[in-house]
Amino acid sequence: MKTITLIGMMGSGKSTVGAYLSSMLNLPFVDTDKKIESAENRSISDIFNKDGEKYFRRLEKNIIKNLLTSAPKILSVGGGAFEDFESRELLLQNSTVIYLETSAETIYQRIKNDNTRPLLKNNMTVEKIENIISERHINYEKAHFTVKTDNKSVEQVANEITGVI
Repeated sequence: MKTITLIGMMGSGKSTVGAYLSSMLNLPFVDTDKKIESAENRSISDIFNKDGEKYFRRLEKNIIKNLLTSAPKILSVGGGAFEDFESRELLLQNSTVIYLETSAETIYQRIKNDNTRPLLKNNMTVEKIENIISERHINYEKAHFTVKTDNKSVEQVANEITGVI
């Protein structure tokens, strides 16, 4: 079995579904954002604020590269990771990529009280989320499979994923 990579917007359920899939398939689960925070010993927000998105994306790409060279796992990547051409190609060539498609309204309901999201800080609206989704959609569609997550339980999403891999 190949590594399974979960992509999608913040709040689409990548970490929750990834952890569930991990126990279901008996594979390790790695969240690249958590890995970056651990390596840098600071939060994603702090990295964005002090060093900028470019620096963060470089860290993210290196971590993705390293993770894809080891045993199969469930991998959750940051919402914007798939925007980087090199990261996207690495993921598409070395893993099965699943896009967790989630509506802007559902994302808003899930993350509206979370102030750790750097791209939405002080500007948390359904419209802002819709704008980001529309910008990223062209790349998200390149995933091997798409699973819609609105109004589905974690178990339902995980079962759909195991049905297509």
